[in-house]
Amino acid sequence: MNKFDDILKDPACSFDTPADVLAADEFSKSQKIEILRRWDDDARLLLTAQSEGMKQGKSSAEVLTEIQAALAELGAEVGDT
Repeated sequence: MNKFDDILKDPACSFDTPADVLAADEFSKSQKIEILRRWDDDARLLLTAQSEGMKQGKSSAEVLTEIQAALAELGAEVGDT
């Protein structure tokens, strides 16, 4: 398994912020979009858990906003994940 596949398992463990994904020179634009979309999916699941009373670090809503901004910067469709 390569580094990209490992990152897709849990992007939040590999990057502190979505902006860090944008700055990662070792990935293509399409790979960055895939990483951000996976992170978006994970953040949405966490947001659901937080709304059910589970608390964890930075608000998933804040992270989702950052992910959406990063996707927009890459020219990807935003909000269709």
